[in-house]
Amino acid sequence: MSGEEVLIPDDRAFSSFKSECCSDEGWSLTYNKAGITVWIQILEEEKSLHKIKCRMVCKDVSSETMYDVLHDIDYRRKWDSNVIETFDIGKLTVNADVGYYSWKCPKPLKNRDVITLRSWLPMGKDYIIMNYSVKHPKYPPKKDMVRAVSIQTGYLIQSNSPSSCTLTYLAQVDPRGSLPKWVVNKSSQFLAPKAMKRICKACVKYAEWKQRHNPGFKPWLYPEQNPLSNIPLTELSIQHADSLENIDESSLSEGKDERAEHSDDDGPH
Repeated sequence: MSGEEVLIPDDRAFSSFKSECCSDEGWSLTYNKAGITVWIQILEEEKSLHKIKCRMVCKDVSSETMYDVLHDIDYRRKWDSNVIETFDIGKLTVNADVGYYSWKCPKPLKNRDVITLRSWLPMGKDYIIMNYSVKHPKYPPKKDMVRAVSIQTGYLIQSNSPSSCTLTYLAQVDPRGSLPKWVVNKSSQFLAPKAMKRICKACVKYAEWKQRHNPGFKPWLYPEQNPLSNIPLTELSIQHADSLENIDESSLSEGKDERAEHSDDDGPH
């Protein structure tokens, strides 16, 4: 999202996001294995600024289940070992809210966090969830974290059949700071595919988990259940990357334990 004013995405913004998810023009293929494909676009080499797009076919997961899992913040705390802290701050409309998310980065990098305006749109049996970074006066950057900037991040879920869907994850994130090349390479070759597989696994176990945890509570489907208080748009402003501290981590080499195949880190969601 560009400009100075905080806007809730309209149909045109959702349509544009979907087009980018579905088009392969201008993208470089970096990974294609076992039903998972990853592409990247390097935007600014010296700033490690890049876009990443991952696509995965989930053969045993309906689009409705995938949508529920990506929304369910309580379930995320269970399956996403990457999350440090995540919570909703407040709602804007029936299909837009503001939330906080912090995640572990591969050592020895500092951990990152974001505050995002998230919006979602069901389109029949297909769904979009997308976000971009905003500033909220009550949640300034923390001393022990690097505040990252989501320029635009989101998911497109497309139904293939009643029990199969295709998930596309598209992210343009400014992680703040000059990152070493291995981070970008690792995110596209290893972390992104691993994160996609983990989401798929989480979906398979969701129905059983949800049965035991407030089964009827799905405020993303039933807005009247949403307990969040309303936030006026005027409280928010666009989070610009250049107003945040720049951290130079470009000379850091990968931590030994992080090279192990069992590493559990992925990235912003």
